[in-house]
Parts: sequence; C-alpha cells; structure tokens
Amino acid sequence: MSPVLSVRRAGAEDAAAVRALTRAAYAKWVPVIGREPTPMTGDYARIVQTDPIDLLLADGALVALVWMVQHPDHLLIENLATAPAYQGRGYGRRLLAHAEAFANRLGLPEMRLYTNRLFTANVELYLRCGYRIDREEAFWGGVKVHMSKPTAPPAPV
Repeated sequence: MSPVLSVRRAGAEDAAAVRALTRAAYAKWVPVIGREPTPMTGDYARIVQTDPIDLLLADGALVALVWMVQHPDHLLIENLATAPAYQGRGYGRRLLAHAEAFANRLGLPEMRLYTNRLFTANVELYLRCGYRIDREEAFWGGVKVHMSKPTAPPAPV
C-alpha cells in the first residue's frame, strides 16, 4: 500500500529534524569531496525563520525537504534532500515539482539550483527533470554546477 504523502511548511519546532535529515542525506558525499557539503553546516534554527523549507511527509514521517530562496527573477532551490532510507522513490522529483508550482504562484519565471559536479546522480536527476547546465565555477577545491529551468507559464483563466 502506498504511503499517504503530504507537504507542510517547516517551523521553528522542525529545525532539528531538518538538520538531521539534511546531514543524513548528504553524508554519502563526504568521502567523495573530502568535506561536509555546505547544506550539512546550515543553521537551520535561523533558516526556518527566514526562508521557506517545505517538508514531505509519508504517513506523517519526514522523508524529504526542499529549502527555497525567493529572488526577484527566480526561485533558488538551496537544498533538496531525501532521507537515505527513502531515496529512489521519486520524492526528490515530487519536491522539485512542488517548488516549481510555488515559483509559479509567486509569478517567478525561472527555477535555479546548484550542486557539486561530483554529485553525478544529482546532476543527472536535475537534467532528467528539465534543468539545463548554465555554468560551472570553482568552489572549495571542486566545481559547482549552476542549473536552471523556466517555470511553466500560468494556465489561462
């Protein structure tokens, strides 16, 4: 039987769970790049107060999250993370679509995100979801891949 999925906005009471899920999701990349990826070091007690972080729940349990930052001309996905036990079930794609719908409601024409070039599974996922590589830049001894995707135009009324 499929789990009941729901999405809700994180609040101050969720900061510890957001940090724990993020650290667990990114832990596999530490040996790949030789350091903790930036999302593992976030001050989520502050971030949940300033930026929208939406939580994906499966039967009430936190399984994935998306941290979004609104800019005048785009919505930046700062962090997309799925708990290791739930990876490969489409939850990341579901939250990408959720973020795109949020951008549409805000009237923003573009989605942006970035990832480490060595996170090949992530780059491949974003490409499959319609993102394009805009540029690459040196970052902490590695390469940051900047990607974007136009949002769908609002449906006519």
